[in-house]
Amino acid sequence: MDLSQGKIKLFDVCIIGMGPTGAVLSALLGQRGLKVLVCDASLDIYAKPRAIALDHEIMRVLQEIGVAKAVEPYIEPFTNSEYFGVQGQLIKCMSSLPPPYPLGYVPSLVFSQPPFERVLRERVGTLDTVQVKLGHRLTSLTQDPEKVTLSLESLSGQSESFQAQYVVGCDGASSWVRQSVGLEIEDLGFDQPWLVIDVLLNEVGMAKLPKVSMQICEPKRPCTYVIGPQNHRRFEVAINEGEDPKLLQEPEEVWALLSRWMSPQDGVLWRQASYRFHALVAKAWRKERVLIAGDAAHQQPPFLGQGMCQGVRDAHNLAWKLSALIKGQATPALLDTYTQERSLHVKELTSRIKDIGLLVAERDEQKAIARDAALLREAGGVIQPMPRQNVQPTLKVGCLSTSGHAAVGTLFPQATLKVDGATSLMDDVLPKGWRLFVQSSFVDEFKLSAQKGSLQVELIECGGQGIDECSGVLAEWFSRMQVAAALVRPDHYVFGAFKSSEEFLAALQSVQVFYKH
Repeated sequence: MDLSQGKIKLFDVCIIGMGPTGAVLSALLGQRGLKVLVCDASLDIYAKPRAIALDHEIMRVLQEIGVAKAVEPYIEPFTNSEYFGVQGQLIKCMSSLPPPYPLGYVPSLVFSQPPFERVLRERVGTLDTVQVKLGHRLTSLTQDPEKVTLSLESLSGQSESFQAQYVVGCDGASSWVRQSVGLEIEDLGFDQPWLVIDVLLNEVGMAKLPKVSMQICEPKRPCTYVIGPQNHRRFEVAINEGEDPKLLQEPEEVWALLSRWMSPQDGVLWRQASYRFHALVAKAWRKERVLIAGDAAHQQPPFLGQGMCQGVRDAHNLAWKLSALIKGQATPALLDTYTQERSLHVKELTSRIKDIGLLVAERDEQKAIARDAALLREAGGVIQPMPRQNVQPTLKVGCLSTSGHAAVGTLFPQATLKVDGATSLMDDVLPKGWRLFVQSSFVDEFKLSAQKGSLQVELIECGGQGIDECSGVLAEWFSRMQVAAALVRPDHYVFGAFKSSEEFLAALQSVQVFYKH
């Protein structure tokens, strides 16, 4: 909907930037009934790929906003990533998880970003509560204790002013929003120049290139090869000292770099761009009524393809908290946990990604030989695939139980259920919001407890007369965690896991500090 058609000037939330993070956040807030203004300086999406990987957690978010089916034509399973050392030997392998899939989707995926983003924008356009301003850039932002006032300028130079209870900057790595409120960036110590090359192959090229993704850990020229959807392939090539990044972007230079794998007769260049791979995280993600998310809050090297995923996690974490606060259900303490949770999670994951990047890009040959020997020794001489999901950290602080149980801060599984003779994913048929999943034999014990306090909790019986799952992931989870019940947040993270209703009541008291009585 074009804002010029209406007279609304006051919004609950204004989102600056309509890339994947801004679009997902707009949809999540709009679905919750909030009045949202989202703007972007560009009139259209960027027509070439940048992000290339996503995972099952992100698919579950897309399911929540109603586009998981619509993006299916643009996604494919991520192949294994095989790491090759100095002598060309296999030294490491990253893989996906086998079925049954814990969240209902293939855990590791690749995708084509331009049509994927178009689906997101189309979904946002269907929400009456969300108004979109494309071709408008933010020119000023001021805030007081009650609101944020901001001005947008169109491509023709016309300026309009708006007010919102909160503003979220999803405006990229050079975020105007972040800079305007003085949020500083912390450097986590990674800075390398790389050339990213996207190629569209023909049939000859498809037959010629490897059938798995690769990390070529050669000191002279570390490289990454990723199999994207259909005929899309990505190469990431380290830039050596003394090389001119701009010159390397020229087609002749690009084809020279690709010559070990393919020739111009095997496909066409789609995009080539030089980058400095960074590991950066904002020191604070909020200044009063202004928040940041996505690349505005963090940047990480691309060695696990988590850049866009991190932004969508930000949006999912922020949406339910911001909504509860604006609707008068939650205390400001709940919104404070956004920075606490996401900052620590991003730092931990970025540190792990950085370690992978340092492994891939070791330039000292003797150290690289020692690296290869150590990895082979640790594997007992036989490299076993390790699921990429094992690299994901849990939430450690914030709106979580302090019991120390292993389930706290992890993602609760999404089962496939039998409903009226058909199968459905759990989130499509069960109530939204806070959910208490209880094994059937403990339901009577937990029923009265779930009704206490100001937090609205939906009790869901697992097994027995309750939900009928056909995937087995819930049963496996309860067996592995050795608990009777789990309290799960609106973003599917486990707040707490309990062996008794007494443990649940104690945890319920701790969550009440985030909600109004």
